[in-house]
Amino acid sequence: MGGIWGLARKTANIIKPDEPFYAIGDVHGCLHLLDALVSTIDPDKNQQLVFLGDYVDRGPDSAGTLRRLFEMSAEHPGRVVCLMGNHERMMLDFIDDPLGRGNIWLRNGGVTTMSSYGIEGLSAQSASDDAMDASRELERVLDPEVAAWLRHLPLFWNSGNLWCVHAAMNPAKAPTDQSTKTMLWGHADFLKMPRHDNLCVVHGHTTVSTPTNYNNRIAVDTGAHRTGCLTAAYIAKDTCRFIHSPPN
Repeated sequence: MGGIWGLARKTANIIKPDEPFYAIGDVHGCLHLLDALVSTIDPDKNQQLVFLGDYVDRGPDSAGTLRRLFEMSAEHPGRVVCLMGNHERMMLDFIDDPLGRGNIWLRNGGVTTMSSYGIEGLSAQSASDDAMDASRELERVLDPEVAAWLRHLPLFWNSGNLWCVHAAMNPAKAPTDQSTKTMLWGHADFLKMPRHDNLCVVHGHTTVSTPTNYNNRIAVDTGAHRTGCLTAAYIAKDTCRFIHSPPN
């Protein structure tokens, strides 16, 4: 989510994780791309996989994507980490408060997610009564285990000097002092100002035409639902290389 961005001055990142890992960008309901990319990475080799949030909305199979990630997390606890994205937060808010905090979800891809659960007839301008009914129906059809898992997704994951988060971190604050809003929705200075503590933030949320690795950031959201390209970053000591979902 967000616009394509770039910076004129590019400073090389210091990359020193405690262990190698893969960070995977925003899936947005593109289950076929998720499966293709994970197959390319080959999880049987016990790699650490960190998904950076935004699993639902916009793409055709949000329900299947959540189920797949839930099963992967359950099968490989600790080795498969799924972070909370702002679209998961909006989905939960729609269940909890469809006419208040959750009322923006249908305008931001929620209609396609509802359709993937078999709930049709909604639009971004649906009436209040229809939104209330849809919220109750989504809560009814959503697997309780998946719902509980979604509610407890972490906001960040850390290895060495690498910090993985969905949207952003305030470059003037330590990673442990970040607000939930910043980590889920972004920060005005994140794309403009480098950090000064040699930490590197791995993130999705802001769509880039090609993945980037500079200025204390590694950006891997390549707009899978629009481009057909889901991207992962393989990160190891002094190493960052990008892997893309195989073409259809």
